[in-house]
Amino acid sequence: MALVLILLFIVLPIAELYVIIQVGGAIGVLPTLGLLILDSILGAWLWGSQGRQAWERFNRALAEGRVPAREVFDGAMVILGGALLITPGFITDVFGLILLIPPTRALVRGTMTGFAKRRVTFGWRVASPPPRSRPGGPAPGERGYDYEGTAREVDETELPPGSGNAA
Repeated sequence: MALVLILLFIVLPIAELYVIIQVGGAIGVLPTLGLLILDSILGAWLWGSQGRQAWERFNRALAEGRVPAREVFDGAMVILGGALLITPGFITDVFGLILLIPPTRALVRGTMTGFAKRRVTFGWRVASPPPRSRPGGPAPGERGYDYEGTAREVDETELPPGSGNAA
């Protein structure tokens, strides 16, 4: 994690300055500044339009009764992409565009999903079967199959539509 922070806060700004100086040397200072300003304006516009579309897809998923996992991930990538585009520099602009353009965002989403599936380990285990009862009943300190709980009878009028018996 420390390496990531070093790269993000030390190496990336130095690389951005290097690229800006190289572009400035090739096309001039004023065109470079104009390009950076135009880039930020374009980024803000693209951020707004893609953000609205992600928000609409999120609401549509909720209205359809689906879990909006893809839409939330897209929304997070749009926010990060917009922030990268508004940040002055050409390297961050490339990554911001990758996150804001829908086809490349889909590629990033697929890559990140695959990465997450490989990294995440679930703590789920198949439960072992309960101990068998002994002929004389459970041993001292063993509960056997006797479980405490509460229940109440549910009337058919309390059930949601379509979930009753179809007899």
